[in-house]
Amino acid sequence: MMNTYEAVVILTTKLSDEDKEAVKTKISDLVAANGEVISVDDWKTKKLAYEIKHETEGVYFLYTFKANPEFIAEFERVLRIDTSVLKHMVIKKEA
Repeated sequence: MMNTYEAVVILTTKLSDEDKEAVKTKISDLVAANGEVISVDDWKTKKLAYEIKHETEGVYFLYTFKANPEFIAEFERVLRIDTSVLKHMVIKKEA
């Protein structure tokens, strides 16, 4: 049974535009291999509410996707070990 999820991913601003696009695509491909990408919204660069890893701004992306619940742990693990990801949050949307 696939659930619908939203994931906000904040990338470091130190990446080039090509690197940002590569990380965005890598995350989309990971989701697509394990579920279905509904949309990816680029929220551009925004000021962070508090400093994360000595940075005051981040590049925000909102992913909306469908996946099995078992995939979320793996998805979060991949995001945690990616050094270009400052912060992420995945929430399950109500049906």
